[in-house]
Amino acid sequence: MEQPLFDKYGGFATVSRIVSAFYDEVLESPRLSPYFDGLDMRRLIDHQTKFIASLMGGPASFSNEALARAHHSLGIDGAAFDEAVKILKFTLEDFELEEGDISRVIGEVLSRRHCIVTQS
Repeated sequence: MEQPLFDKYGGFATVSRIVSAFYDEVLESPRLSPYFDGLDMRRLIDHQTKFIASLMGGPASFSNEALARAHHSLGIDGAAFDEAVKILKFTLEDFELEEGDISRVIGEVLSRRHCIVTQS
């Protein structure tokens, strides 16, 4: 049985560092930073850590319905989603995940595009 990516890369400790680094970049983006104005970033990073952990085979789980509910009123467009995915890919590369593992994580995120993008 193949080891989950979550375990392979060190569990919540590593995923938390990845997510924190991801948001450092996201908040520097003129396109993305407005989506996070006034949000409790610690709470968001905690949720995102659990989400990314779940995509990597970790113990957390998120339904597509919950993901859609969390994003439905944010007005996220395709360009913002694409930029966030690009930043996530670069962040995973910075943490030296293997290319195939990065592709798996990004593929999981892309498969949920319809839950996150609400504006054409």
